[in-house]
Amino acid sequence: MSPVPSAGEPVLPELVSYLETLSEPHILCDRDYRIVAANTAYRAAFGTTRSVLGRNCYEVSHRYPRPCDQAGESCPLTRSLQSGTRERVLHLHHTPRGEEYVAIELSPVRDGEGRIAWFIEKMAPMEVARGPGGGGMVGRAPAFRRMLELVSRVAPAEAAVLLQGESGTGKELVAQAIHAASPRAGRPFVAVDCSGLPETLFESELFGHERGAFTGASARKPGLVEAAAGGTLFLDEVGDIPLGMQVKLLRLLETGTYRRVGSTELRQADIRLVSATHRPLREMVAEGSFRQDLYYRINTFPIPVPPLRERLADLPLLVATLLERVAPRRRLTLTEPALRCLAAYAFPGNVRELRNVLERASLMCDGEQIDLAHLPPEVLGEASAPLAGAAMSGGLRRLERQALLEALREHHGSRRALAERLGISERTLYRKLRDLERG
Repeated sequence: MSPVPSAGEPVLPELVSYLETLSEPHILCDRDYRIVAANTAYRAAFGTTRSVLGRNCYEVSHRYPRPCDQAGESCPLTRSLQSGTRERVLHLHHTPRGEEYVAIELSPVRDGEGRIAWFIEKMAPMEVARGPGGGGMVGRAPAFRRMLELVSRVAPAEAAVLLQGESGTGKELVAQAIHAASPRAGRPFVAVDCSGLPETLFESELFGHERGAFTGASARKPGLVEAAAGGTLFLDEVGDIPLGMQVKLLRLLETGTYRRVGSTELRQADIRLVSATHRPLREMVAEGSFRQDLYYRINTFPIPVPPLRERLADLPLLVATLLERVAPRRRLTLTEPALRCLAAYAFPGNVRELRNVLERASLMCDGEQIDLAHLPPEVLGEASAPLAGAAMSGGLRRLERQALLEALREHHGSRRALAERLGISERTLYRKLRDLERG
């Protein structure tokens, strides 16, 4: 790894050599955003046929003509110059595989006079699929990105996480993303549906049992805590855990130990806990149906998972991705009236309901375009007759208007950079802005 000569401070070979010992992707930048060194791990994960050395980090990562903070993004280098400390952000980066979410950790390096001369930037790709064909979460709306920012911050730690969101928002996918970005990624991820376990079986499923512990226990059985050893235990719908079991779960979290049913042997648990619920746990604590001490134990780091109605700008991307998943051998698309219909529907079941709607529509459709006739009655609603008219046009216009307003609020650079960010031409952007001004 040969460093690029700097116009300012000379690059210390020891610093460059240190980067090469790191297994994670790292680059070294100067105060002028220039990449002066990149280690082997970076080149393997983000490299292209063109060298990144000597180029500006914002041009390589975002294809921006100016620093991130001048083009609507949060710039960790600028923030670090202001704070003098390490900064963390979540960015969408261009990679050989397309755009991907990357957790950035940037640390300033000072010279002998105490002046910040360099920045070591660590990049950790998030396990989040953005485009069609991926199996993970999809989105780029502000509410979605705020959630991912929290995921990127807590994933490397051991803190207990509580995911709070409505049914169908994808809380298990968020839990999997936390696990995949954690040091425990190579170990098991074990999901437990607490709402599907009766109280009589809950303890046995969680902690396991010995032979003869109860009627029907004909053999020793390890529990799910043991199955998750070294990895992540995901308790879905934790608000449905019976009060009697809440005490035993609390003991597990406080002491790190448990006993199989029918055994006196104390066993050690090595798990990272992620919980999820759609229930108002704070209200349940006040009512006495959920233990306060357990609530504080599992709620170390709460993450709100936004409903679909708070990320409507993601609807076209979600539709394209879900159609790829439910009908991978077909190239299905939606007609404009069908997309308008979906944009106007409330989706109380969130992304899960959207997937079900699209799967049903794909089965009803014989061609390559899903139209109004292929959508279920509950989506069409009472407006099924005039769906192609002004009422549904308003739904799509609201969707586009919201997405453009969100982009404008976040963007502080040129119109050209904004057009590139939105994936449209400058002419189309100016037309949409004129329409926006007209209302």
